[in-house]
Amino acid sequence: MSKSTSRFFLFSLILLLLLLPFIFTSVSSENEDTDDLEDIEELIALDEQEEEGENYESKDFGKQSEAEVLSKAQRIVLELNSDSTKRAIEENEYVLILGYAPWCSRSAELMPRFAEAANVLKGLGSDILLAKIDAERYPKAASTLGIKGFPTLLLFVNGSSHPYTGGFSSEEMVIWARKKTGAPVIRINSVTEANEFLKHHDMYAVGLFNKFEGPDYEEFINAAKADNEIQFLETSSTEISKVLYPAVLNPTFFGLVKSEPEQYTSLDDGNLTADKILQFLDNNKFPLVTVVTELNSAKVYASSNKLQVHVFAEADDLKKLLEPLQDIAKKFKSKILFAAVDIGEDNLAKPFLTLFGLEDSEETAVVAFDYNSNFKYLLESDPTSSNIEDFCVGLVQGTLSPYYKSQAIPDNKNASILTVVGKTFDDVILSSPKNIILEVHAPWCITCETTSKQVEKLAKHFKGLNDLVFARIDASINEHPKLQVEEYPSLLFFPANDKSNPIKLSTKSSLKELAALINKNLKSREDPLAKDEL
Repeated sequence: MSKSTSRFFLFSLILLLLLLPFIFTSVSSENEDTDDLEDIEELIALDEQEEEGENYESKDFGKQSEAEVLSKAQRIVLELNSDSTKRAIEENEYVLILGYAPWCSRSAELMPRFAEAANVLKGLGSDILLAKIDAERYPKAASTLGIKGFPTLLLFVNGSSHPYTGGFSSEEMVIWARKKTGAPVIRINSVTEANEFLKHHDMYAVGLFNKFEGPDYEEFINAAKADNEIQFLETSSTEISKVLYPAVLNPTFFGLVKSEPEQYTSLDDGNLTADKILQFLDNNKFPLVTVVTELNSAKVYASSNKLQVHVFAEADDLKKLLEPLQDIAKKFKSKILFAAVDIGEDNLAKPFLTLFGLEDSEETAVVAFDYNSNFKYLLESDPTSSNIEDFCVGLVQGTLSPYYKSQAIPDNKNASILTVVGKTFDDVILSSPKNIILEVHAPWCITCETTSKQVEKLAKHFKGLNDLVFARIDASINEHPKLQVEEYPSLLFFPANDKSNPIKLSTKSSLKELAALINKNLKSREDPLAKDEL
């Protein structure tokens, strides 16, 4: 071969490699031939094998820029269209599909992680195909898949769809995908493999078994299959296990490793069972204090730990509070889940602060939830370490008083309709010796204004009755345990002699019908001053 021919061949090869990403993108369009798609995938696979090698464990990502790694990873994710979607699912045993929309910020945040997961899975030799589809551009194909929102992750196993239930970091996606496609446990066979694993993972569960058999080992495997979030490792070597978990004590051992102050936790509870392992992981998988983000919020709030303490503060204040909170959390380990939320993150903070009427506050707030009783609690003293610890003691012991939202106590002097707030509900409604008509409304209720006008006319009509009081409460910002309302507006008649069983009046009734209903209830209570006509 001549020098000129060699140069031309080399130049052509380089040009082909440079153009491959663009060719791959173009064949994803709706009108491309799917046979070309398969050819290009094969070329890319060969190219990547030459550049990166087959063995994930031996890769050195430090020698590549983040952009280079991401670029290679993104080429592994198959871009689906109307023609290729059905074929991809039919021709692959496992397909993990990301449904996205170009304008969706959460989709944009997730896609690089999805691409990284694809790269790692490919290096591990996984058979799972990772693909994505622009559900806005190809709505019919997306609807066929069952994609209804953005982003959506679905796993197809032999054509059958399964919802994604894992985390949203690339590592969590890899773990979930491997567990659901037949690789729930990684066996570590050497100290070198252990050290290599530690370069890429900072959270995992490790089991030490003299032999990979027997009841304890079977329970370990069952737990690994049932768990969706944590990578399980197994080894039969004490030397290897001490690289992964330095404090191994027993011949049969199970422990959890996390990258935080409480790095190592072991299950010291006799014989292993899958239930014990899963409960142990549930109690210990979160950091001492979890900083809540968009990506982990659903996992935090779905925790099986029913006692939770949330601290809301500005970002700088959270940093100062984190260490003392961790010290407190150690004392309530497995009893309380601690979460820290940046007040500046409206989507994360406001829904919870609104429950306490604190949505406009910029002050540090410490709140608690008992999801067993559905009660909420507010630390009403300064958020010092000692006060927070006492607050947690009360939560665990069940001695805290539930918190109910309330506006400031109003001045009802000369008011024809009394304004009731959470703090005055007992006095004005429950403890009053009079009959009460209570209007329950909310500012966002579009039909409440009509009911309010009717109540004003009724109050004027029944003004002469000494034993009848009209009142109203904004239930969006005032709460009371005896005020249980399912719809707005609501009209409730509290009889003088039985405040525990209010009578619901129809807000769809006419003014005359409402007056008649009030008269009927008053007469049944033997009020001689009840008026018959409006």
